[in-house]
This record gives sequence, structure tokens and C-alpha cells, in this order.
Amino acid sequence: MIKNPKRGNSQVTRRRLLKSAAAGAGLAVGSGLVKGFPTIWAQNIKDVKLVQVGGSYSAIIDIGRQASKDLGFQVEMQTADHDALMNRLVNEPKTIDIADTEFFAQYYMVGRNIVQPIPVSKYKWWDKTVPIFTKGEYPDGRKVSAQGTLPYKVQYLESASAKTFAKGPTDLLSGIPTVYNADTLGIRPDLIKRKIERWSELLNPEFKGKTAIVAVPSIGIMDAAMAIESRGDLKYADKGNMTKAEIDKTISILIDAKKAGQFRAFWSTFDESVNLMASGEVVLQSMWSPAVTAVRSRNIDCYYVPLQEGYRGWGSCIAPMAHLSGIKLDAAFEYLNWYNSGWQGGFIAKQGYYSSVPDNAKKFMTADEWDYWYEGKPAKDDIKDPYGHLMEKAGRSRDGGSFWQRMGNIACWNTIMDEDRYMVRKWNEFVSA
Repeated sequence: MIKNPKRGNSQVTRRRLLKSAAAGAGLAVGSGLVKGFPTIWAQNIKDVKLVQVGGSYSAIIDIGRQASKDLGFQVEMQTADHDALMNRLVNEPKTIDIADTEFFAQYYMVGRNIVQPIPVSKYKWWDKTVPIFTKGEYPDGRKVSAQGTLPYKVQYLESASAKTFAKGPTDLLSGIPTVYNADTLGIRPDLIKRKIERWSELLNPEFKGKTAIVAVPSIGIMDAAMAIESRGDLKYADKGNMTKAEIDKTISILIDAKKAGQFRAFWSTFDESVNLMASGEVVLQSMWSPAVTAVRSRNIDCYYVPLQEGYRGWGSCIAPMAHLSGIKLDAAFEYLNWYNSGWQGGFIAKQGYYSSVPDNAKKFMTADEWDYWYEGKPAKDDIKDPYGHLMEKAGRSRDGGSFWQRMGNIACWNTIMDEDRYMVRKWNEFVSA
């Protein structure tokens, strides 16, 4: 079992590049993105394989295939749920080359010699990265909510051997920000027949037996806390880092609601959430943005509501594992630069997620796709997912509006609490009550 994470990191040793055997010669691989390898290694690059392990929403086989095509070496994607991924990272780190995790997982990895820091000089898109990650700010200078694990909190390291995160920008990154979004509640407006504006509706007896919460403890309890605070039952100092007393009160409220028949289900997979909503068994629930559009693609009215209290934010990052060295480490740095160079960002945008370098993603989207997904404008034509399936019909606008309307209203972030083990134990009492 993984114990409550501590902060820190390990010293990275990187083998110096060999000089080119042929003066003036260059390496041309795939799309030409790979330029940093000595010619003497060119014959070996095709034998390199990087294994990336992450959640199903980010470690997507199509992204691995495109990276392999463009870079000239193999990128293999493997998926795992949060618990399985954390256990593998901690107990079998050498079976992974690229860690693909939510930012709060940095609390597990820094100080355990699992991943190695990334010099800003090795990553060419940092000056184009959204300031949420680089400064913990919005473009207008407003500070992003620090409840939970704001990515900026765990973004920088003081040194390669640091055991704590830096309080401000440095030349070392703990990971490269990749996929992120602003989550809220999904509803069936055709069945509810009135406006939903507050998180507290999740606990409203009006919807008794017709609501659902995501079963992942660290996420489900955050949605519950948003609803509990909205209803006025409890004011949290930090919803993302509850005290034992706050956890006890939260779970007590949830158990009372469950015993009263408030919840229809606790879902744990994307498909479960879609089926609950599409069937009408649930009319209001924790939901992910692509799941809402998946319901709508079945010609069923479903809406992702912007709520007064704001969104629950989350963000993921990738980092090379500590065991990488030589040509494999160089391949990893090339891959990090490829990852946010645009193709991946355009791909995940069509599933409702955002890129940390939007300007690059825009190059791989049509003007209509960009206007719909990022600008919040009505779609001129039908919006398709990356596989050509209908995501949204012409004339509809993205729920919640533009990129900055959504990401500019984050109330809290997914996180790991100091009392995480206690919280999970209490959450399980709630689920089994």
C-alpha cells in the first residue's frame, strides 16, 4: 500500500551526447521533428521504445501511433486506473518510461527517485504555456484558486535533488502540463425542466433517487464538498485538504443523504456515467465533459452546467522516469517537445479537453472546431470527435462558454489530501452504508 506522499526528488545523471561521426551530417527521422541526435545513433533510433502509462483519457493509442510516425521511434501507450498507476510507479518504476499522471501525483513521486526533473532549456514550449501552469495566474493577473492541488504548487523544483517544491518559477520542471479541463455537474434538462445554477442541487431531495456521484474517492468527495458548502452545511478551509473533523462531517452528511435514497448510483467508468444519464435513471450527476457530448450524440438532451460556485479543475502532466539515460532519455525529451507541438492538442480538443499550448493545438484544428471548443462560439457545422463521430450538432455552443470562461472560474482542483488514507476509509463507509 502506498503511504501518504511526501515531497522531494532525486539527482539526475544524464550521459553526455556523443559527437557526430560524420561532420555536418544530420538525423532526419519521421516528420523531421527529431534533430538532436548524433548521427552515430541514427541507426539505433528505430530500436528505441518509450512506454507511457496513464489514464485512459490521456494515454491514448492513437497519440502513441502518431508520435511513433513523426519521431521515428516507438511510443507505446498503456492505461491504468489511479491506484494501479500509483502502485506501478512506486513499486515497478522501470516498467515505465514516461509517467502520465494528474499533477497531485507529484506528491507521491518527488523524493522517491521515480521521475527526473525537466530543465526548462530542454522544453521549447514553456513560454507559450498557459499561465495557469507557469505562474498560477490567469492572463489578467488574477490568481487561480489554490484549493486542492493547483498545478503551479507542484510545477517547479529548486534542484534535481530537491525534496520539496519550489515556491516560484525555477529552471526545473516536475512535469510537462498536458491535458486538463473544468468539471461540473451533468444534467438532463428535458427531465428536470428548470434551471440548475448551484452545486447544492446534487443533494436536493427534489431529485431523490435520480442523482449520482463518481465513485473515485478523491474526486467524489470534492464534488460532494462543493454541494455541501453550496447548501450552507459546512464552510471548508480548503476542500482539497480537509481536516479529519471536516471529513467526518462530510461523510455524515453523505450517509444521511444516501439512507434517505438521494443517490441512484456511484459510477466508476465513463460508460456507466453515459448510460445512467442516457437511460434517464439519473437526471443530475458528477460527469465529465466528453460523457455529456456522448449522451447528446444519441439525440438525448444533456447539458454540462456552469454553476455559481465554479468548476472543479484537474490537470495532467508527463515526465521521464528516473532510470532513463543516454539515447532513451534524449528520445524522451524529443517526445516531450512533440507532445505539445500541436497534433496531440488538436486530437484531445475534439474530445473536450484543453492543451497547455493552445496556439499549437489550433494549427491542427479547423477554424470552426477552434471557435466551438476554445472560443465558445456556435458551431457552423456538425462537430466531430477525433474518430469522425458526431459530438455536437451545428448551431450549438460549448457548455459553459469559452476556454477562459470555463478555466477562469475554477473553485478547487483534484488533489491528494494530507488525510487521504483516513478520507478513503470514511468514503468506503459511506458507499457501503
